[in-house]
Amino acid sequence: VAITIDDLPVVSTRKDLANRRKITKKLMNHIAKAKVPVIGFVNENKLYSNGERDQEQIDLLRRWTTAGLELGNHTYSHISLHSKGLEEYEADLIKGETITAELLAEKGKKLRFFRHPYLMTGLTPDVKTGLAKFLDGRGYTVAPITFDNADYIFSAAYDKAFDSGDRKLMKKVAAAYVPYMEAKLDYWERQSLKLFGREVAQTMLIHANFINSDYLDDLIGMLRRRGYKFVDLEAALKDEAYSTPETYLGRAGISWLHRWALTRGSEFVLPDEPHVPEFVMKSSGFDSE
Repeated sequence: VAITIDDLPVVSTRKDLANRRKITKKLMNHIAKAKVPVIGFVNENKLYSNGERDQEQIDLLRRWTTAGLELGNHTYSHISLHSKGLEEYEADLIKGETITAELLAEKGKKLRFFRHPYLMTGLTPDVKTGLAKFLDGRGYTVAPITFDNADYIFSAAYDKAFDSGDRKLMKKVAAAYVPYMEAKLDYWERQSLKLFGREVAQTMLIHANFINSDYLDDLIGMLRRRGYKFVDLEAALKDEAYSTPETYLGRAGISWLHRWALTRGSEFVLPDEPHVPEFVMKSSGFDSE
């Protein structure tokens, strides 16, 4: 499994610098303790304040490269491909390269991976193909995900409980989090078996948020208990499953396992995908998963 973390440097309702530093520090500590390779995908609009570079936010991001971790492009503003034209989307993508490339260059590395915001890859063949050609022309490798989940909904519930001082709810949300993630992983393993007759190398998406800063160690422990070996994204993508054609043009941002399944036929999609517990949905403020 490759661990990929989106929306760097931090995505949380806890927006003050002290808390953002705390979240980053705790994430770094979990990763260092576990000694696992991780790639983080950056939204560079978080690195500016009033149109100027915000050195304190940049320093948060630099902690990732200082720790020897790789960074990827997640566009400048987490732009939606479905609501913007391809030209505007590509411009935002280019704008999101600047500081990330500089930080990688400090470590002798180049920016090479791209993650689509919302996992949106195009609603029409022209847009999907056009963006793919654009990314290839700029030297990017797309960072797909197989282990999709709704950690962001748990995070919203966890943040809201913290903001309201409801420690009991925080503990309840946290207690449901890792079991939910394990149930999702079990589902993706079974979906992999249905499609390929084997378990493929998984690519796991989580976010640089408050709940993961508290529970990434538990998530990694769950993966270890299930027998997973941790690899970097480049190694995971060498699994031949990732060369499987996918022609998905739907509106939802979905796992590549579902994209491959839908390309073969809807009957290949397993029907029993676990959902976020209702109390977490209600606490998060999200209408639906």
